[in-house]
Amino acid sequence: MTIPPSPLDDPRNAAHAWARYKRMMRLTGWITLAVIAVILAWLFAENGLVSINLYIATALGIGGTIMLTVALMGLVFLSSGTGHDAAVIDPLSDDT
Repeated sequence: MTIPPSPLDDPRNAAHAWARYKRMMRLTGWITLAVIAVILAWLFAENGLVSINLYIATALGIGGTIMLTVALMGLVFLSSGTGHDAAVIDPLSDDT
């Protein structure tokens, strides 16, 4: 049984895929910063300066959650979009 080559083995395909992934992460990072600023402004308008720890924890929680979600989903899209998933063989399949 031979393993088919992955499209990500080609340096041009890999460079294009990773550039797209980095561009998506950069765009989402800016959007995340905007969302954090809006939520922190809303918290301040509703509660005033309660504790700096509330604002730090809120910013880190929201930012970490959004960026981790985007990073993992971006890797799924990268793998699927380049055809890397199709290059995987299933040793348990009946096709031999």
